[in-house]
Amino acid sequence: MYKDNQLLSHLFYQPIQIVKLNEMLSDIGTQSTHPFMVIVYEGYLECTLQGRHVQLSPNSVMLLDDTDDFHLLETCESKGIVIQYRVYGCKTDRLLQDAILIEQCSYRLMNLAKEVEKEANAEGNNPFRLQKLFGELLEVLYSHLRDNKQQQEGLWIDKVLHYINLYFREELTREQMAEKAQVSPEHFSRTFHKHTGYTYSEYLTLLRIRESQKRLLFSMPKLDELAQEVGYNEGTYLSRKFKELVGVSPTAYYQKSKRVLALNTNHTACLLALGITPVLGVYSPFLESIEPVSTSQKLKGYEYGIYEYGIASNYQEITAACPDVIINYSGGNEKQSLLSVAPIFELPCRQLSWREQFGLIANIVDRQEVCKSWLQQYDEQIAQCNDILDQQIGARGTAIVWEIGSHQAYCLNSSHGRGSHILYEDLGFSRPDAIVTRNIEQTGYLTVDIEDIAHYPADYIFVTALPTKDFGKERLLTVLHSEKWQSLTAVQKKQVYFMNQYEIFYGYDPLSTATQLQKLMEVLTS
Repeated sequence: MYKDNQLLSHLFYQPIQIVKLNEMLSDIGTQSTHPFMVIVYEGYLECTLQGRHVQLSPNSVMLLDDTDDFHLLETCESKGIVIQYRVYGCKTDRLLQDAILIEQCSYRLMNLAKEVEKEANAEGNNPFRLQKLFGELLEVLYSHLRDNKQQQEGLWIDKVLHYINLYFREELTREQMAEKAQVSPEHFSRTFHKHTGYTYSEYLTLLRIRESQKRLLFSMPKLDELAQEVGYNEGTYLSRKFKELVGVSPTAYYQKSKRVLALNTNHTACLLALGITPVLGVYSPFLESIEPVSTSQKLKGYEYGIYEYGIASNYQEITAACPDVIINYSGGNEKQSLLSVAPIFELPCRQLSWREQFGLIANIVDRQEVCKSWLQQYDEQIAQCNDILDQQIGARGTAIVWEIGSHQAYCLNSSHGRGSHILYEDLGFSRPDAIVTRNIEQTGYLTVDIEDIAHYPADYIFVTALPTKDFGKERLLTVLHSEKWQSLTAVQKKQVYFMNQYEIFYGYDPLSTATQLQKLMEVLTS
């Protein structure tokens, strides 16, 4: 609500002259003392603006606040209008004041311009209707400019942030980044702060200290060496900035027991296998059956590592947990939004085996001996399983793993788990030629129609998940009763295993792997 003694602060635009392009455009540059807009419906218009050659194409608009440097060259049989107008009020927003060219305008804007032209030329025209139509045209134009400005800002800020995230160890000045973004240093600073919540120097400091924290997860180098590695000249300056942001010195951070937060089920399972319960983690029903935890220890909105509600719904809980490190797969969208909370240690999603991920996490939490012991016991179990399989089935042959949804079927390779890593890497089964030729070792999985699973023969077929929808079940039943499926060697030898235990086979971690091994051995030796 405004008070009676306060004036509303806003702009008012009044059209004062509306003419066709071919009637007045050639004289307007010298005659006009008011801003104007040129709207081109059809054809092309050639002109110079501030010494630069400009071409207006169909469905384009040019806004000019200062007309001194505008000169018409050629109309090229263009059709359109020129609208001169007065501006009343305080010019707090210059979107419609600066000289600008807008191309590929919407049909609605062009249609409104034609209605403005028609109303201006009508006999006994209604000045209020003309003003209303002109206001609507400006509203559409303003919305287009605002959206375009935000989009352009988003484009360059994303590029700059990506560059800074890669090269923060180097000497990067605000002026260099502004030049890269092709904006003024002042505009760069305003936009950068609006998008990140930090000044440029604060953000650069944040990146360097977070990188220092990640280095200190594994070793305690000399402070001068650490400073050089993250972009500072000497260790005392790094130590001061580190303590300002983290609250403790680099040495104290290195020595303390880390409060760890895990953003997916696999890394939560790795921590549990090491005897550590994360301050916050993602839990599948399978993990909760092994390690029941309170609601306060679980991130909400996650299901099998799929983040449903976004970081915002958990941000307060994450901040309150005060983690010393956040563990996640690389490539997620969480990194930028959680940078202010703690360093994010990212593991390549499909480039590291579950053993390698387990080992790295053990290093972070200083549980290397626990990890080594766990893997040794697992390998002993694998040796026992292979002895049993040698006696019962002999040479392994080929195996294929299917996860069948309601719409499609997915064939999984080792990097995607689902038991395939155990079959191919631990128990000696090989991949059938039908999936090798489809490059599954590089892609990690194949997606096929449910009806096509009969075209991928193997000595052993494992199905770890079945459709949950009726139409998917019907499609699968049709396949299972087909002549093609019935002719498969695995079907005839009764070496097809419908396990349908998605919660267990989804995991690619120590705890899930151990249970998957048990389930696979149960069906192979039954």
